[in-house]
Amino acid sequence: MTAARRFVANAATACTRHKIISSSKAKGSISQISIAGSNHRAHSSTTIRHSSTANRNDAASTSSPPPPPPSPQSPPIGSYVSGPITHFGYESVSINEKEGRVKKVFENVADNYDVMNDFMSAGLHRYWKDELLRMTGVEPMAKAIRRRASLNYAHVSDDDVDGSDNASLLSILDVAGGTGDVAFRFVDAAKCEERAKSSGKDEISVTVCDINPEMLRVGEARARKKYGSALLDDTSALKFVEGNAQYLPFEDESFDLYTIAFGLRNVTDVDMALRDALRVLKPGGRFLCLEFSHVTTVPLATLYDAYSFNVIPKLGEMVANDRDSYQYLVESIRKFCTQEELVSRMEAAGFEDAKYTNMTGGMVAVHEGWKPL
Repeated sequence: MTAARRFVANAATACTRHKIISSSKAKGSISQISIAGSNHRAHSSTTIRHSSTANRNDAASTSSPPPPPPSPQSPPIGSYVSGPITHFGYESVSINEKEGRVKKVFENVADNYDVMNDFMSAGLHRYWKDELLRMTGVEPMAKAIRRRASLNYAHVSDDDVDGSDNASLLSILDVAGGTGDVAFRFVDAAKCEERAKSSGKDEISVTVCDINPEMLRVGEARARKKYGSALLDDTSALKFVEGNAQYLPFEDESFDLYTIAFGLRNVTDVDMALRDALRVLKPGGRFLCLEFSHVTTVPLATLYDAYSFNVIPKLGEMVANDRDSYQYLVESIRKFCTQEELVSRMEAAGFEDAKYTNMTGGMVAVHEGWKPL
């Protein structure tokens, strides 16, 4: 156990010596989420923007220079799933088998999911999720919505309120978020618990969707312990729904914001999940994916590989008596898309302004894009 602790301490120390957000060209983004007919401007951290469009020639030029070579950032991509075989970590399995095996992994780790994330990230997942929250702009948007609602209530008599308008002004979907770790950040930032002290449906809703009922069981139990039942039963500010990311159980154009944290790499067909994310978003809605990615610096990559393959499975065996699940999770990171490939897949699915933000030297990345208006 001493060696394992030393590895964790070394990994955490090395990671914190790097900036949590990697330095790249700074570029602000404009939130296209429509709230009561007006556009909201959301904050975005430093990003790397992907563009497959060639530079236009100067209109005043009298001769046309030869076209530039293809950008190395725009590799051609095929389907994420091609044929009947896909990968489960480093193992080749049938596409029908993978979903069940992934489901089994998360059934095994559901009760220790936060501990698992601590192992996988040396504790840094908490900072990454906080940064994801900041990037969504939920807190300032919620403040604006709460203020608007309070002004409306002040000028509306009880006779004018019939409860017929049940649509949320800000609807958030967190996919593969069964235990609620990201959703609770949205609930807290939007002050939904405080709003639950008043009657009526909340103007802000957070829906957690997960394919695994065990994860949802843990999440709902945590929610009721943390907030009580009013949030779930009275104001409907928080919901837990079982569903597959590849074909979500929601109507078209239902949500303003779609997030998925540490879940996309476990989906059998990433392309299908991206297309369905686009489907359930409202026009101008925003997609954000926080996922383990590919480290961009050699010293950190060497340390992270050593920690991942030599320590994480052993810790899984010692703490959860489940080495195999943790071995799969380590391997699944290496088999997942590179940062640029995922951007290309987002663009192929129909997202606009797709880009990513590396954190901790590329150990994780946040990818974001918009549904066209």
